[in-house]
Amino acid sequence: QVQLVESGGGLVQTGGSLRLSCTASGRSGSDYNMGWFRQAPGKEREFVAVIDWRGDTTYYRDSVKGRFTVSRDNAKHTLYLQMNSLAPEDTAAYYCAADRGAWALSSSPGAYDYWGQGTQVSVSS
Repeated sequence: QVQLVESGGGLVQTGGSLRLSCTASGRSGSDYNMGWFRQAPGKEREFVAVIDWRGDTTYYRDSVKGRFTVSRDNAKHTLYLQMNSLAPEDTAAYYCAADRGAWALSSSPGAYDYWGQGTQVSVSS
């Protein structure tokens, strides 16, 4: 069992930056692929970024490429999402998730086994 806790959300202006963190406890999850998802009010949860368990391979949704960077520090059991050039359309609750059984990186929420409680990111125009 892995417990995930996100932090780092907040309110920023357009063009600002935030860094989200996701800390794992229990079983560390350092050998799990990890993803970031987000969900805006009235919308479905959507994929943002994923990183493999070694931190070697990453994938992003097109709208965040070049602005967001996912990384991990397995020694600290922590996943990060650096978000730059934020825009109002990035406003959502952001969730980290762990995929315990994957050989391939997945962008589907259904592939993930453990989820955090979410942290709110709000970008004002």
